[in-house]
Amino acid sequence: MRLVDKLLQCCDCGFTYTFSTLEQQRFATRGYTNEPKRCPLCRALIRARSDSSSGYNVRRQMFRVVCADCGKETEVPFEPRRGRPVYCSRCYDRVKLSSR
Repeated sequence: MRLVDKLLQCCDCGFTYTFSTLEQQRFATRGYTNEPKRCPLCRALIRARSDSSSGYNVRRQMFRVVCADCGKETEVPFEPRRGRPVYCSRCYDRVKLSSR
């Protein structure tokens, strides 16, 4: 099958970009079977945000809570909901294992 350049539209920004034959070959050698959904710029932005070495080393907001099991004060990366128990990492592992 002969590869030809394809015009694709980015699902994030809506920009129409060319999916070149060279890039198609690169995708095939990496085992990718789907065409990219994002343009090269949007893909680069996503990689830069997730790459901690790129300078985007943003610390998550942490919330101070008291463990519902042992009473130890700890921090969690989500805002707890009223009426739902929140556990420290040690108690969470124990609760998770006992629920299996």
